[in-house]
Amino acid sequence: MSLIDWIVLFSTLLLIVVYGVYKSRGSSNIDGYLLGNKTLPWYHIGFSVMATQASAITFLSAPGLAYSSGMSFAQFYFGVPLAMIVLSITFVPIFHRMRVFTAYEYLEKRFDVKTRVFTAFLFLIQRGVSTGITIYAPSVILSSILQIDATYTTLFIGCLVVMYTVWGGTKAVSYTQLLQMGIIFIGLLSAGVMVVHLLPSDIGLVKALHIAGKSGRANAIDFSFDWNNQYTLWSGLIGGFFLQLSYFGTDQSQVGRYLTGSSIRDSRLGLLMNGLVKVPLQFLILMIGVLVFAYYQYNQPPIFFNKLELNKIEKSPYQSELQQIKEQFNTVFQEKHRLINKLSNALDTHSDAEIADIRKDLHSANQKTTEIREELTRLMQKNDPKADTNDNNYIFLNFVTEKLPKGLVGILIAIVFLASMGSTASALNSLASTSVIDIYKRFIHRDGSASNYLNVSRLMTLFWGIFTIIIALYANRLGNLLEAVNILGSLFYGTILGIFIVAFYMKRAKGTATFIAAIFAEILVIICWRADMMAFLWLNLVGCVSVMFFATLIQAIIPRISKN
Repeated sequence: MSLIDWIVLFSTLLLIVVYGVYKSRGSSNIDGYLLGNKTLPWYHIGFSVMATQASAITFLSAPGLAYSSGMSFAQFYFGVPLAMIVLSITFVPIFHRMRVFTAYEYLEKRFDVKTRVFTAFLFLIQRGVSTGITIYAPSVILSSILQIDATYTTLFIGCLVVMYTVWGGTKAVSYTQLLQMGIIFIGLLSAGVMVVHLLPSDIGLVKALHIAGKSGRANAIDFSFDWNNQYTLWSGLIGGFFLQLSYFGTDQSQVGRYLTGSSIRDSRLGLLMNGLVKVPLQFLILMIGVLVFAYYQYNQPPIFFNKLELNKIEKSPYQSELQQIKEQFNTVFQEKHRLINKLSNALDTHSDAEIADIRKDLHSANQKTTEIREELTRLMQKNDPKADTNDNNYIFLNFVTEKLPKGLVGILIAIVFLASMGSTASALNSLASTSVIDIYKRFIHRDGSASNYLNVSRLMTLFWGIFTIIIALYANRLGNLLEAVNILGSLFYGTILGIFIVAFYMKRAKGTATFIAAIFAEILVIICWRADMMAFLWLNLVGCVSVMFFATLIQAIIPRISKN
């Protein structure tokens, strides 16, 4: 990066941290530290909810995912609007009326303490690990730019976000997220415009999308019903609905965002705003990845986007073999470039028969490219068995740092940092609030002073910050980070949602039956996942329905056992 980019990057980060600390001054109790005294307006809530979900993983991995396999991942978010409507009608008024700090407090009042603790425990595991992944994502950027090990950049980023979250609590999180999302929207639009600008003069936005579509990258909607297909309309609407309902309705990192609302109306409007904006925003992010794919049809891409790993093999005893692979890669690209130009002309003349023939040839050329890259990754593993052979997360990063003008590079790198800071700060705040309210205050010190709970909240924020940084140091083994964090969520969210559905709507089910049902459901979900029985989104449905089924069955059996 240039000096201008570094200045833009660090000025933006400094602005966010200083602004967050300034706006959050004066928190003297846990009401202010954990809930911001419930004074935030609806637009604050809406942007905060979006920023919590839109981590750095979204801006690093989503364009890379679209580049590699198309826009089908957009279907993952189709359940969001439906989930927001259900939450606004049911969850929000219940949580507000009960004046809870965490979603899990309600479960003790409805069931018993063991169900509350078990649900909180599931949340702490899932959110603690996934937050570590979100910290790791932007550290990839610095390690690639500075050509240093990701360990050092992970420690830097983790410490930065922990610092202002420990100090300012939820107000620091919410106010910084409002500013972050404004910068993110501007940066993304600028990136999209620049990608189109860098295409050949006769290739506009529409034609670029046509070319990407003929190469299988504009497959946004899949109407087929296949349990093993990760992203279809049905997995997004049904499995995605249950995942989003659980995430926004039972995950404290999100519940804590709309509990800060000054009224039920503000919380509802904030959630509905997220439902309306999230899907178009995700389409925009994925479309940028598709446009980057179109750009690299006319300009030769790197054979491997992770420069750090590529440099290792270039300095290894396998240099000559690497050179042969590069020559094969160059030859195939020249053939693809010729085919793309033919495809462009065929699109102009609307020659369907010729387009179909060219698509077959392109598919064959893309297959050769895949085989060459697989040969490269085998060579990388031969040189270093621990090599990171998945460069999906580096595709957009490489394009930004290599192709975009000075200044804009700094803004886009800052976006990834801001997204990571926003989602990580929310997660740390929620982990601390759950630890303090559901464990410390409930079991260890029930009658502490306001200052005592405030100090423990800060201490728990620091503890979870250290825990997530440790997880981040091992996150490079998880492949595509966006999929990894959503698979992890799907292992727990269905069960957690099922517990809350039983609590809200199945009045006959009691605490013991629900507790046992949740354990059985979680075991079933893990078995389905380990056996690879279905695409991960369906695990949310399996977990939720299993809790409801087992709770009904066990509650019917318990009275009979008691009589005997």
